[in-house]
Amino acid sequence: MLEVVHEQGDEAVALVRVGRLNDGSLVEFAESLQAGVPRERKWVLIVSTLKGCPVGCPICDAGGAYRGKLTATEILEQIDVMVRPRFPGGCIPVGKLKIQFARMGDPVLNDAVLDVLEELPRRYDAPGLMPCISTIAPAGRDAFFQRLSGIKRALYRGGRFQMQFSVHTTSPEARRTLVPARTWSFEQMADYGRLFYEPGDRKVALNFAAAKGFPMEPAELRRWFSPECFAVKLTPVNPTGASVRSGLVSLIDPLRPETCADLRERFAAAGYETIVSIGDLSENRIGSNCGMLARAAGARG
Repeated sequence: MLEVVHEQGDEAVALVRVGRLNDGSLVEFAESLQAGVPRERKWVLIVSTLKGCPVGCPICDAGGAYRGKLTATEILEQIDVMVRPRFPGGCIPVGKLKIQFARMGDPVLNDAVLDVLEELPRRYDAPGLMPCISTIAPAGRDAFFQRLSGIKRALYRGGRFQMQFSVHTTSPEARRTLVPARTWSFEQMADYGRLFYEPGDRKVALNFAAAKGFPMEPAELRRWFSPECFAVKLTPVNPTGASVRSGLVSLIDPLRPETCADLRERFAAAGYETIVSIGDLSENRIGSNCGMLARAAGARG
């Protein structure tokens, strides 16, 4: 049984919780609202899929002290903690209920995520349900991706699923610094995205937490990724402990969104639907960046 041991945040922005599992491991999960958009229109739930993360990306605090995979029950318990107090019967009348498997751990490393995706429509009456898989595309996980495609086609067609590859730079060589793990090549990601995407779906997003010193060349991206089925999502580098220690400096200043106008326009000129995503800056104060709160709670014992 998941025990909530810490909670902090602002109901109007984001709430972050740390839960203790039966084996003593800590996991972090969060809920958030988009500025100016009421909960009945959009509600985002962000859950952990691993106990820590074995990858150790320099922009994310979830890496280190990896203790294994969560079960499907443990993932669903995180969602229940956020859903049941507001909607005890499991009927969730929210226009867009986005459940993002992107808190602690890459979801593609855990087959239980697929079981959860199959269970969600049975567990909740949520017409606006939209799961989101955000991944670095770990190598050797072809069977996961194949099953994921089947689940999307069976349960989440017509724009009800969001698939995201964390790319971060248009240079495959430079990406190895930002994603220190064996991953699919850009060519493999592109091949899968073309097969995954169907007319009526949301385009597969290529996520860039844009850091200074790392190539961001739209023409290079087009060598692999077609704008017909891929979109570009630009975000600042969050001020996590890991990014500060790594010396990463955001190319996008969240206090001055106009600083990324040229970059957005260059991707748009290359044919990509381009989204600039800058969250509420109070989330940095709340501590709703990857793994920060769970690590602090663990240090407090």
